[in-house]
Amino acid sequence: MSDRYLSFRSSIRSRLLVLTMGYVLIMAALVYVPTVSSFRQSFLEERLLAAQIAALALEEAPDNTVSLALEGRLLSTSGVITIIIRRQDRSVIMGFDRLPDETNAEYDLRSPSLKDLITGAIDTLDGDGNRMIRVQGQPVLPDVRDVAIYLEENVLYRDMVAYSNNILILAVIISLFSGTLVYITLHWFLVRPMRRIRSSIVDFRQRPEDVGRTMKPSRRRDEIGVVERELGRMQEELRVALNQRAHLAELGEAVSRINHDLRNILATAQLASDALSGVEDPLLAKTSARIVSAIDRAISLCERTLRHGSAEEPDPIKQTQSLHTLVEDVKFSLGLETGPVILENEVDFDQQVWADHDQLFRVILNIARNAQQAQPEGGRIVISARQDPDGTVHTAIEDNGPGLSDAVKEKLFKPFVSAGRKGGTGLGLAISRDLVRAHGGLLEVSQSSDQGTTFLICLPGKNGNDLLK
Repeated sequence: MSDRYLSFRSSIRSRLLVLTMGYVLIMAALVYVPTVSSFRQSFLEERLLAAQIAALALEEAPDNTVSLALEGRLLSTSGVITIIIRRQDRSVIMGFDRLPDETNAEYDLRSPSLKDLITGAIDTLDGDGNRMIRVQGQPVLPDVRDVAIYLEENVLYRDMVAYSNNILILAVIISLFSGTLVYITLHWFLVRPMRRIRSSIVDFRQRPEDVGRTMKPSRRRDEIGVVERELGRMQEELRVALNQRAHLAELGEAVSRINHDLRNILATAQLASDALSGVEDPLLAKTSARIVSAIDRAISLCERTLRHGSAEEPDPIKQTQSLHTLVEDVKFSLGLETGPVILENEVDFDQQVWADHDQLFRVILNIARNAQQAQPEGGRIVISARQDPDGTVHTAIEDNGPGLSDAVKEKLFKPFVSAGRKGGTGLGLAISRDLVRAHGGLLEVSQSSDQGTTFLICLPGKNGNDLLK
């Protein structure tokens, strides 16, 4: 069966309907026991009252005697067999000749407990109307201290059975009616939106790349509305992640194809730069050394491919590095010594950092390149550093560009997310963050406004603790 359409018996709505009806019937059953007990009590009290009225007619007759025919009619009207009334000075008995030799049960209704009433009702229903019982009740006539009646239970049994059937029919009707109302209410407010959420999940699973299959949340403010909105966000984030994964797969395949040829090209460039290093010109020798270093790093990157392709970055080989010299290498590599945008190295000459030279070079290079491309002519990049007593080095890279929008800040360090710059891959900051984290450090945007942006690189000292802990 399709995941989209389920049979009525398998759906939540059918279970809600059945459960609601079942709960109503259970409540009716719980209410039935004391109710039928109260019905039996009222029946017997009515018989006791009718018996006392019949006895009053007997006492008002001449010589306290009536004909047997009248006495039979009075007893029949009262619904009893024998009546015994005890006054302070005498006793009155009607139906003495009918007084049964024995009874099946005796009940006292003068001050009955709920347990006694329930037990009596159960006994009556269990007796099938074939018992003879004696009932003692509260007298209502003056100067009467006791009243008791004898009666057969057949009429009481039939009336209790009829009453029970009426209660059962009423309970079924109420359960159907209330169950339907609850079902309609729950279907509208719960089942219907849940089916909508289910359909969205099934559709999204079949074609996650289809934007039209994203959950469109309603305006509800309850838990269902929260689920709809969170599901929509989750689907959108998952779609972005799947697109990034596909992009990464394509990137890895492309890099693997060009890796071999690029290594050969760089090897040729390395031979040429080695030849330049033999020239005695000091400026040319200094320049060629930097070129050789840059080519070595490029060859190393080609061998590992991109961090976000298929290869993993190696663990950083930490050594004591001159941060001032490293920043100078970045300035030279980006051509920021002179030009439309310049880099000012304000790092102290004796400032050292405990890090992998090549990886930290890449981090600063990526951030400085972004700052260079984000600024117009006359832009300025300032790199400074300070060291805490525990050895932690905080390197600040400031620019006077237009700043970052809030939307860009939220996804700045995610792969393939650029700050609106055309031609950017969106990998530079993601790679830089991972490299800094591998050092146990932190990379963050400390401030960004229309006056510029400042990135802060925090690296623990040689004996420092991991800042990520």
